[in-house]
Amino acid sequence: MNPTTVTRKVGNHEITIETGKMAKQADGAVLVSCGDNKVLVTVVSSKRESTLDFFPLTVEYQERFYAAGKIPGGFFKREGKPSTDSVLTCRLIDRPLRPKFPEGYNQETQVVATALSTDGEFPLASLAGIGASTAFHISDVPFEGPVGYIEVGRVDGNFIANPTPEQKETGDMEIFVAATPEGILMVEGETKFVKEADILAGLKFAHEALQPVFEMQNELRETLGREKRPYAPKEFNADFKTKAEEFLVPKIKEALSITEKMARYAAVDAAAKEAKEVLLADVAEENLAEFSKDLGAIIGDVKYRVARDMALKEKKRIDGRSFTEVRPIHTEVNMLPRAHGSGLFTRGETQVLGVVTLGTGDDAQTLDNLSGNSKKHFLLHYNFPPFSVGEAGRMGGQSRREIGHGSLAERALKQVLPTQEEFPYVIRVVSEVLESNGSSSMGTVCSGSMALQDAGVPIKGNVSGVAMGLIKEGDDYVVLTDILGDEDHLGDMDFKVAGTREGITSLQMDIKIDSVTFEIMETALAQAFDGRIHILDEMEKTIKESRGEVSEYAPRIDTMKVHPDKIREIIGAGGKVIKGIVEETGAKIEILDDGTVNIASTQKESREKARAMIEDIIAEAEEGKTYKGKIAKITDFGAFVEILPNTSGLLHISEIAHERIRSVSDVLKVGEELDVKVLEVDKYGKIKLSRKALLEKPEQNN
Repeated sequence: MNPTTVTRKVGNHEITIETGKMAKQADGAVLVSCGDNKVLVTVVSSKRESTLDFFPLTVEYQERFYAAGKIPGGFFKREGKPSTDSVLTCRLIDRPLRPKFPEGYNQETQVVATALSTDGEFPLASLAGIGASTAFHISDVPFEGPVGYIEVGRVDGNFIANPTPEQKETGDMEIFVAATPEGILMVEGETKFVKEADILAGLKFAHEALQPVFEMQNELRETLGREKRPYAPKEFNADFKTKAEEFLVPKIKEALSITEKMARYAAVDAAAKEAKEVLLADVAEENLAEFSKDLGAIIGDVKYRVARDMALKEKKRIDGRSFTEVRPIHTEVNMLPRAHGSGLFTRGETQVLGVVTLGTGDDAQTLDNLSGNSKKHFLLHYNFPPFSVGEAGRMGGQSRREIGHGSLAERALKQVLPTQEEFPYVIRVVSEVLESNGSSSMGTVCSGSMALQDAGVPIKGNVSGVAMGLIKEGDDYVVLTDILGDEDHLGDMDFKVAGTREGITSLQMDIKIDSVTFEIMETALAQAFDGRIHILDEMEKTIKESRGEVSEYAPRIDTMKVHPDKIREIIGAGGKVIKGIVEETGAKIEILDDGTVNIASTQKESREKARAMIEDIIAEAEEGKTYKGKIAKITDFGAFVEILPNTSGLLHISEIAHERIRSVSDVLKVGEELDVKVLEVDKYGKIKLSRKALLEKPEQNN
């Protein structure tokens, strides 16, 4: 055991990276710590010969409940499938790493990050990302690091590196940033109507705060001195490559000029088929398999170069639009009669159906994670079936991509939702992607916003989203508004920005080059603002504000306040009382710790009856008021009369009648109903009752 350790201060926290002690059989392994927070990150890249034509990188982030001193819930009492937060963390780590591997590298590569300890105050994703980059940087894997990861918050106008949960709650910005020493690699997060200039300032703050992280990784790399394994991209036969390019360039250029997606794809496929027939006809049998595979790669390279040259040299996009133009938009709402709200958003060849369902507190999702149990009252589920891109494929379960896109759209819409006090519903938005040719996640934001309005949810403002692209060669670049799928695939950036007219609510950026400058970011944010406003204008031609009333098929919720001390009485022993109310009225009842009671039912009579029963339970006896009571018990000195649910008073023998009573049981019986008047409620809550005060006093005989 002879570990090597480096420590630097990042923001207000000291971060330590240690290697050489744990998991030494991995290609690279580091333990990243900050206070009581520790994440072990390992990387392995296979040395066996690979025949794959893509880079098979996988990232796993494992939450161990022992890290927080907890035992998992559930029957099996062990960690199950990754939580949504774990999947999102995997994506945060993964996306900035990919551009840092050499073009054509195809060895099976895996990152495993394991959360070993957490105090719940520091974002473990930052430590896991730093660990992944460091493990690759100090290994022999051909990785062009370093990469830094940081979370940025803003409270009272001040930026904070790696904020605590409390600071995130009170702040207006929560963005996760990955960067290289040269610029920004990835951005993802949510903000509360923050302006573009503030986002740019936050990114500059993040880049500056990450400088010590770059220093740590480079110091470890220099100390350990491990050489990178040799790697060279595949060389094509020069003559064959020249012939293929001469044959393909004009045909691919003609194909990429076709506006309609499926026709364009068909033309590219036809050019590829013709190229194989012509160019492979004279290839020797022993070389046929290799040249056929090479031709597939050359076709991809030609398509890549032609599309980029069209944009940079000819100033022309694939579908003929200007660089700042948004595709034609069609919107519609209220298509589904039984759903509580629906919105259909079509932009070019991307179409998304958003559907809203309103539920009661019983429908809230319970989350069991390292930070503890919590309830989630807003859910957005994103579905991307294969038919949306004209393919047949396997269906079932959610992919990491679907989880990630759903999370981005959920963050965008969450900011405009009313509070639980204002609108005590559980809200579920389902996004059905029906067609996809560029930014279905932003289509989800738009359709979801319209569906929320259609459902009568009093949102604070309409939300739209747009995806920006980039094509860059040297110092020459163009930023593209509302990118197509091809422009995403063949370009250098996918930058999604969502928000209202007042500001940004969520954003996500991924790039395929080393980094982007702040100048490019500023241009992209400005174009995104114009695109977002244009899309909002089109959406608001169909629906501009909430309908103000929920669907007749949605549960209506009446809210009442009770004293928290009365909650126990409403629930009853073992829940007996509240179960009885639910069974008798058919209403759903949710009771919060602060005394808020939500009564839900589609029937007005059910809600009113449940409210009346609860009011009877919590009612308190008032001096001087008459009640119809029921005798619960008889004693020698009087009777105990229940005048309200769980509330009884003493009817003393002297207060039963004007005349003298020898025995209470001679006059009253258990279960008998009678009117009584409250004479007194003392400071201990004891109630004195009188029957004779309500009886006419008999005349005296002279």
